[in-house]
Amino acid sequence: MNIVEYIWMDGAQPTQKLRSKARIVSAEKGQPISPETLPEWSFDGSSTYQATGHDSDLLLHPVRVFPDPVRGAGNYLAICEVNNPDGTPHDSNTRAKLRKVLDAGAAKIDPWFGIEQEYALFKGRSPLGWPDNGYPAPQGPFYCGVGSDEVFGRDLIEAHTKACIAAGIMIYGINAEVMPGQWEFQIGYRGFEGESADPLTVCDHLWAARWLLYRLGEDFGVNATLHPKPVKGDWNGSGAHTNFSSRATRDPKTGMAAMEEAIKKLEKNHARHIEHYGASLGERLTGHHETCNINEFRSGVANRGASIRIPRPVAKRGCGYIEDRRPGANMDPYVVCREILKTVCDL
Repeated sequence: MNIVEYIWMDGAQPTQKLRSKARIVSAEKGQPISPETLPEWSFDGSSTYQATGHDSDLLLHPVRVFPDPVRGAGNYLAICEVNNPDGTPHDSNTRAKLRKVLDAGAAKIDPWFGIEQEYALFKGRSPLGWPDNGYPAPQGPFYCGVGSDEVFGRDLIEAHTKACIAAGIMIYGINAEVMPGQWEFQIGYRGFEGESADPLTVCDHLWAARWLLYRLGEDFGVNATLHPKPVKGDWNGSGAHTNFSSRATRDPKTGMAAMEEAIKKLEKNHARHIEHYGASLGERLTGHHETCNINEFRSGVANRGASIRIPRPVAKRGCGYIEDRRPGANMDPYVVCREILKTVCDL
């Protein structure tokens, strides 16, 4: 017998949340657990902001399966799409909307994505490691810091990183961030043989990594928040910098020209992107703390105060990827990838 945790996004607004429940399944001898072998499962949509009480049944359709590092060998995590009873995608199913854009032509450019997920750890109402009264020392020593006076929550972060690796999630880095109690992990292309960084894969892996962060936080009595400005005042906010490349940007012959063309298109559609890049985004995009003002658009090489940054090594090579620094930590990766592809591919 196998325990499979069915994981999905609810219909909460303005930011969808993760939900999950466990099902006991029995795989046929010699047959691995996969999205194709898992049954669809209904749930009460009236309790997740996705249906009314008089017609509440919705369907969970498994689309990605990971080994479960929490329950251990023989158990699994299943990322699911939410469908209506007739099998069509529910309106809250943003993954299906990304699939539609890929099918409409975006897949032809061979897009790769990498997402840098920032977040803040809280113990009750206070950021982890902060004094009961007042504030810690000013920002400066905490980014990539070491030592119990500068880094807080490393035990949870180490457990989360090992859990992601055990689950086969495409995690490729972690670091303490600028605000004390703030951290980051990165999901996406690592260059390992056989690993794909296509949009659906990266987004599924990010949602699974988020779920594991929340779940392990239960064991440590710590909760992670993705609010883009977890502490008001002179403290860095939390973003989800999104790295994008296409076949053309990765080609040394066309790289810089393709990146410049993509940036021009992103600039023209700046207002639309801001609408889709996470709730309360204006609290973070102030023009300070390594951000560009929400009402402006700037791009530049190695410029962390820009909307779109071209990393210095990419500029030297003349090919690679661009970094969209606008998305907030609470963004939906399916939506952000969808909007970037719609803009770059003129869809």
